[in-house]
Amino acid sequence: MHETPLTIVYVALGSNLGDRERHIAKACEDISTMQACSNLVCSSVYETDPMGPQNQPDYLNAVCRFSYSDAPLYLMEELQGIERQHGRIQSNERWTARPLDLDILLFGSERVDEPRLQIPHVGISERSFVLWPLIELDPELKIPGLGPAKALREHCQQFGIKAYE
Repeated sequence: MHETPLTIVYVALGSNLGDRERHIAKACEDISTMQACSNLVCSSVYETDPMGPQNQPDYLNAVCRFSYSDAPLYLMEELQGIERQHGRIQSNERWTARPLDLDILLFGSERVDEPRLQIPHVGISERSFVLWPLIELDPELKIPGLGPAKALREHCQQFGIKAYE
């Protein structure tokens, strides 16, 4: 029997519509039940100002880490399905309010540059709401092509980040 290799994946979770806390918690549950997923761990939750237009509610953000045994594009499709279950409507408008936003941040050391998917995630090095929970999950994490997450955190935009109680 052939074993499928496992890849360590990091996914960002964000919510600023509806029951934000519930969307984040339920999304972690939903991800953990995916057939190709195992050993899911979720960071603490952080609250931040919205990125882009400020006339929307603040975000709750977290990152989860898990082992995954399928392809990055398949994972993206599964995550988009979870977003739709939470009421997300796909829009061409950027940085709009949404009940749930799931983004693949890292897929092992792979680099993906496809029209629908870029890994490492574009902007990963500039966003506190991604770097803080990433470092919480792995203080020694290195972002492929960018270097240590801790070094990137020193120069990223803060977006008013604070621990969510």
